[in-house]
Amino acid sequence: MKESSLKRLFRFVLAHWPFLMLSTFAAFFFVIFNSASIWITATMINNILVDFNDMLIENKRLLSLSDLSMNDRLKLFSNNLLLKDTAINTVSSVCIALIVVFSAKNVSLYIKNITLSIVQYRLIRDLRNKLYSHLHYLSLSYFNKNKSGKLTAVLVNDIDNMRNSLSVMFQKLFVEPINILILMSLLFIVSSKLALIALLIIPVSGFIIFGISHSIRRRSRRSQAQLAGMTAMIAETISSMRIVKAFATKGFEINRFARETQKYYKLMIRRDRLRFVSSPVSETFGASIAALLLYVGARDVLVVESINSEDFLRFILLLFSLFQPLRSLTNVINELQNGLASADRVFDIMDIKSDIIDIDNAKEINDLNKKLSFENVSFSYGKKDEKVLNNINFQINKGEIIALVGPSGAGKSTLVDLVPRFYDTLSGAIKIDGVDLKEIKINSLRSLMGIVTQETLLFDDTVKANIAYGIENISDNEVMEAAKAANAHDFIKDLKDGYETIIGERGTSLSGGQKQRIAIARAIVKNPPILILDEATSSLDSESEKNVQEAIESLMHKRTVIVIAHRLSTVQNANKIIVLNKGNIVQEGKHEELINIEGIYKELHKMQFRT
Repeated sequence: MKESSLKRLFRFVLAHWPFLMLSTFAAFFFVIFNSASIWITATMINNILVDFNDMLIENKRLLSLSDLSMNDRLKLFSNNLLLKDTAINTVSSVCIALIVVFSAKNVSLYIKNITLSIVQYRLIRDLRNKLYSHLHYLSLSYFNKNKSGKLTAVLVNDIDNMRNSLSVMFQKLFVEPINILILMSLLFIVSSKLALIALLIIPVSGFIIFGISHSIRRRSRRSQAQLAGMTAMIAETISSMRIVKAFATKGFEINRFARETQKYYKLMIRRDRLRFVSSPVSETFGASIAALLLYVGARDVLVVESINSEDFLRFILLLFSLFQPLRSLTNVINELQNGLASADRVFDIMDIKSDIIDIDNAKEINDLNKKLSFENVSFSYGKKDEKVLNNINFQINKGEIIALVGPSGAGKSTLVDLVPRFYDTLSGAIKIDGVDLKEIKINSLRSLMGIVTQETLLFDDTVKANIAYGIENISDNEVMEAAKAANAHDFIKDLKDGYETIIGERGTSLSGGQKQRIAIARAIVKNPPILILDEATSSLDSESEKNVQEAIESLMHKRTVIVIAHRLSTVQNANKIIVLNKGNIVQEGKHEELINIEGIYKELHKMQFRT
């Protein structure tokens, strides 16, 4: 059975138990001092309204009693502290006591709040770090099925929503139940008859709160899912703004987004209708009970005389003080449901297992010593009967260059994605020096590889940081030498700030050829024994291609290379060319061999080089 989000959150909270303990003690003292302030305030008002001599007589009566009730004991205790020889001295004593009690109360409140804030922000920090770490753990197949905008929404919006909800919950949930318990205890001490009537507030309020809170959680889940969809749409549209403008679809995109925001608006209004009705209903019912208590209490004071005016005054002050924590608790539970809806989405992602994992006792490798081999390799993205690759067999000896060619959709990129284990084979095995990739630690395997793709992904950082990505303690000279080898140094030094130039999101301030050369410099710095080039020059103009091709030749030197090439001119010197079609190897050999026999390679060559 799946563990509830609340229990899982509680485990995260318990990791910070020292702060929780301190906060709980502070909350307890806050409630004690808060109750004391109400008790003293009632004494103060009574001291003003009642004749001082009557107070002295009442105190003597209490001293003469042998069997004191809890209410009498508390009154006697407060009289011993506050009652002086004259009325004005008593007032002075009460005023000093109020200052001391309110100061202690607010010091306790500050300690409670600051310690709970520490717990709250540490919890959110830990959750966000754990979720971000888990996203890195998941395989590429998960990201192919889920929009990046939705994942961003969970990582940012949902966790921030949890922060807001937990902020309210932590500040109230730790103190209000104690507050309610102590205030109710004092109400019973003052008058058990009136307290029993007041007790009707709690179960009815609880019924209202819990009845509404479950509906709020359902609606919160829907609204957060809708918000995630909107975030994904925004990210997708911004990243595709060139296409939107080129196709003149501004109006279409604006209307599409407006429809989604309208759905979100309706969901939020439905949720808030419930959220905002619970407190007024509870308070209205509470006020009705209070009116009944006023009538019954006044009758007991004026007619039956079963309770004196001081006790009745104290009871009313305590009762109205009880309304605030009850109302706060109502809001806390509503906010908690909102936060738990976000927690559900966060934990749903954390529960997803990666398809690509290290087996027990996985091996470390440091180099490719002999060969990389494909043995009866088949692969499918989904249904097993829809194979993208079928029975692939070939090997690459250390230091060889193998080229993969074929029409679009032949399976070339899929084949090279299996080498760093972005995906696992459906059947068959890929081996390095006779060891199945699945028996090698993933980080160890990928550390052997440099990958340069057609779509160059750079970070919104400096040129230097992009070249040195993932490598610590690298010198400026090493970065510069890699850039020179990649034919990038000349254009880098002409940039505004040279190697310290910020290149923008995805390297938008650079041309395609410049981005490719930085990516090649990054691969040179890594110095991998295995190099994968996935159509690295296909989208470049002739001049950029020449520069990048020279950089690639520098990168390929003394490495084992798998190159996917759309332009056949780039693979003519390969040790072996493998021709793929519909997931099968249909031809293999050197350029001179394949150009002279009928087949796909010859047809591709004719199409590219016909005059």
